[in-house]
Order: sequence, then structure tokens, then C-alpha cells
Amino acid sequence: MRERSEPVRSLFGSLHSPSTFSAMSGRPPGRHGRLASWLWMLFALLAGLLHALSLAWPFPAWSLPGTVPGQPSGPWQLVAMGALVLALQWSDRAGQAAWRGGLFAAAWLAGTFWWLFVSMHIYGGLPAWLAALAVLALSCALALYYALASFCLWLWAPRPRWLQALLFASLWTLAELARGRWFTGFPWGASGYAQVDLLAAWAPWVGVYGMGFIAAVLAYGAATVVTVGFRRLSRWLQAPDRRRAVRRHGQGLLSRLAHGLAALLLWGGLLASLAAGPSWLALAQADTRDAGLLRVWLLQGNIPQDEKFEPGTGVADALAWYPAQLAEALARAHDDPSGPDLVVAPETALPLLPRQLGEAFWEPLLGAMARQPDAGRTLGALLGLPLGSFEHGYTNSAWGIDRAAAARALAEAGLPGDAAFFRYDKHHLVPFGEFIPPMFRWFTDLMNIPLGDFDRGALAQAPWAFGGQRIAPNICYEDLFGEELAAGFRDGARAPTVLVNLSNIAWFGDTVAIDQHLHISRLRALELGRPMLRATNTGATAAIDHLGRVTHLLPRLTRGRLEAQVQGREGLTPYARWAARWGLWPLWIGCAVIAVAVALGGRLAPRRRPR
Repeated sequence: MRERSEPVRSLFGSLHSPSTFSAMSGRPPGRHGRLASWLWMLFALLAGLLHALSLAWPFPAWSLPGTVPGQPSGPWQLVAMGALVLALQWSDRAGQAAWRGGLFAAAWLAGTFWWLFVSMHIYGGLPAWLAALAVLALSCALALYYALASFCLWLWAPRPRWLQALLFASLWTLAELARGRWFTGFPWGASGYAQVDLLAAWAPWVGVYGMGFIAAVLAYGAATVVTVGFRRLSRWLQAPDRRRAVRRHGQGLLSRLAHGLAALLLWGGLLASLAAGPSWLALAQADTRDAGLLRVWLLQGNIPQDEKFEPGTGVADALAWYPAQLAEALARAHDDPSGPDLVVAPETALPLLPRQLGEAFWEPLLGAMARQPDAGRTLGALLGLPLGSFEHGYTNSAWGIDRAAAARALAEAGLPGDAAFFRYDKHHLVPFGEFIPPMFRWFTDLMNIPLGDFDRGALAQAPWAFGGQRIAPNICYEDLFGEELAAGFRDGARAPTVLVNLSNIAWFGDTVAIDQHLHISRLRALELGRPMLRATNTGATAAIDHLGRVTHLLPRLTRGRLEAQVQGREGLTPYARWAARWGLWPLWIGCAVIAVAVALGGRLAPRRRPR
């Protein structure tokens, strides 16, 4: 019996500590410790890839249980993050924990926005090896935030495991906030987006970063159950007297009971909130109300990116198809009850400056808009186009045109001016796409993409009052920054009732970027309690209600229009209230306070590694 137990003891000892494994196995010291370390690194890498897949499952041919192609999977995101926690809990040094956390994050981020390769290589002409290296370099640079968080967790972890969970969640959220804010921010793929379904009830309370905090707490709890069970089994198998190994002593009983109660309240409360999700979501949106219906046509031109700015192909195609759709909408708007109130064309649907289009283009379009009958419903259009001039710079913008604005524009001499229409200018620009960061001009010069520096619009721009609604556009990846959209909700009486995203994801081909961006918009709708309309060049063109549900969806990579009806909303969610006033500072300060308090408390109590 003793001979049979030795291999089992050696196995559990090796997983617990490399030095213990070496001593018990009689093999050269460090050999199996290095092997175990490499296996844990591989484990962290695979967990990071799973974390990326959980944001939007990309494989239609095969799937894990509970996954649907194109949809996020909250449970698998918790599994992936729990695997990271295990890798950190079984680290023997702070540096080792940092490597594992950084590798997890690099794999997760590279697996999330790998499609940047498509824009740089396919459309930018960058050599494949250099495009892949650029994506990897960006992923590794952003992974440093999470490596630092893992390093600090290992150093500062206190004895009670529920406090370890709070420390981990706080450090993780601080890393997410830093990635989304510093150096203009690139928060694509934040962990909370995988929870747009499972933790949807929390979105209008704490937003995407708060959802990531909650997911981190839940993942830490699940991983701790595995770690504690495994370690106790290991001790029992290695103990000479197994009865004594499982005997409970009375020392510290009250302390254990207190910490056990705290852990029960923490994890039990979060799990209970999942069970009460619909009620919790309804409570968050109790102050919002119906603001009327809006019939819309959302246009999807499906113009290939390599033709979009070519005069003989993409430009001509756009200047023929989009006005034709608007003309058909005008024909139906007045007499047909199913006709639209609003037509929305995507980002840079009109790919030229207004003066480049000329009077021959604008006069027929504006004339038809201005001649709409006074009685009955009238049509409006929201068109994406660049504005500005060669002399004074450009903005990535949208014009809102209704009957009165069209009449004013026709009364002007020459081309229509900005003063005639509602105008929205993009505020949060894309690095390398709409502005070139300092010292990176050499990189953009390697690509065959017409890149330049655009001007920025104001942070909080007044919405467009049209059709009894207050319509707030945002362009492309601006909807990643919920706190910036929330800035328009400071005055509840003038807050938007409908959000509209105009995008062109054709830069990234037929990839999971389309699905990921759709779920980002879903989360904005949940946070702010507003419907989100999406008009895109290639997809996902969709209508999303104020509960984050996709009610209408146009097939990707097809040309067509999506006819939908949405319900505008008034009133504010809790997230809209506090984010409009303070931005994300409550999360920054709250997580920093928790991290500092737990770390200092741990220094005053007996220490324990994060296991």
C-alpha cells in the first residue's frame, strides 16, 4: 500500500511546488519544476484564447456546449478567467505570476482583434509578416497592464480568500480602465462584453467595466473552490496520518466563521442577482419611459473597401445607390403607412466632400426633400460623409437633413453649407486610421491607405431633434466609449431618446469584428436605456432595443435596407446618471481604494500567497 501511494503523493506534490516534487521524486532538482512552469504558461495561453472566443464565438462548424456562432458566451468567459486565476494561484513567484497574466492577456487580445491584420495586409499592402508582427506587438503592449495587475496580486494577496477576490477584481478592472483610457484608449474586447447576456441586468447599474469586475469576482470564487479542494486532497494523500490531516481544530474558529460569512454574502449575493436578472434589469430602467415610435430604413451599401474611394467603381456606385434609396423612401414616406420617418446611411456613405459632389448632385436630392407636402409625415435623412477642406482640415461627420433644412440649403447660393443642416463630428478618432500618433508616421507610410489627421468634434454634441425624437449619432468605434456617450445625458430633459451608430467595418473583411461590434452596441443600449440603430457598409446593420436585444438584423455582406420600427426612450438609468456627471472616475477611485485597503490590510495580518 505504501508503494502504491508514493506516485500519487509525488504527483500532487509536483503540482503544489516544484521543489517539493523534486525532493519527493529523487530526480534532478528543477527539471520537473521547469516542465510544470512551461505547462502552466501553455495553460494560461489557451485560457487567453478561450477568453477571446467568448466575446463572439467565430466557428460555425463546431462549438463548445452553450456557444452559438457569432454570439458571446458569459459562462465560457468565466471559465477562461477562472483558468487564469488558477495559473496565478499556483505561481511561486511574483514574476512568474506576471508572466502568466501577461501571456493570458496577450493571447486574449491578439485573438480578439487579430482582424487588424486584414486592414493592414489586404487593404494596406503591408507584408504579411509585418502586419502579423504589428498585431502581436500591440497585443503584448496592452497586455502589460494585466501583467502588472497579476504581479501586484501575488505580492499583496491577503489571507481571506474573499478579500483576494476583491483585490483581483479591482486590479483587473484598473487594468481594463487604463487600457481604455491611456494613450487615447483601445478598449476593444473588454471582458465585460462577453457578459452582455449573462450579466445584462448589471449593465445599466455599473456599465461594462463594472460587469468585468463582477465576472472577475465570480471567476476567482470558482477557481478558489478548485484550488482549495485540490490542495486539501493533496495534503490528505501525502499525510502520514490521514485522520489527523483532516481533523478540524478550534483555533481561529470565530475568524473562520466571520470570513466564511463574508464570502457567502459576496458570492451568494452575486449569484442571487443572476437569478433575479429580469427584475434587477427592470428596476434599473424603472425611470425610463416610452418616447414614441420611429420608423427607419437603415442602408447597407456593401461596397468593397478596395473600391470604396475609387472614382470609377465604389464612388460611382455609392452616389447612385444611396440617393436612389432616399428617393424611394420619399415616395413612400407620405402616403404609405409603412414608409419610413428616417433613412440612415453609414459612415462615409457619400465618400467625397460636399463641394466635390457639386450642385448637380445636391440640387435634385435637396429639392425632393424640400418639396415634401406640409401635411402628414415627412422624411429625414442622416448621411455619413467627410466635411471640411484641404486648407482647414477634415472631420468624419454626419449630416441630418429634413424638409426645413433642405429648403434653407436651396435658398443659399451655390453648395449647401454646414449651417443648413444638423451636423455631428466624430470625437473619438481611431489611432493610425484617423490620426497618426507621434513617432509612428514611418509605420503608416508603409501602407497604401490614405491616412491623415482628422479634426475632432466636441465631446458632448447636442442631439438632432427630429420626428419627435432626440437622435444622437456616433461614428464607428465611438460606441466603445460608453462614458463619452453618457456625457450627452447630463441634462435628462435634453438627453437623446435614440442612439445611431454609423460604421464601416469593411476594413476588416468578413470576420468576427462584425459580431463583436454588434455586441458592443448592445451593451451601450443596456447601459443607457436607449435603442441603438446601426447603419453599416457591410454589417452588422441592426436595430437594438433599450434592453439590448437585436430586434432586426440585415445579413452581412449583402446590399439592402433594413426596415425597422424602434421605440425611443426618455429618463435615465443609474449608469447614465453617474457616468454623465463623473465619467468613469467612480470606478477608478472605487477599485483603487479597494486595492489599497486590501493590500494594506494584508500587511497587518498573516500573509498568504494568492492560493
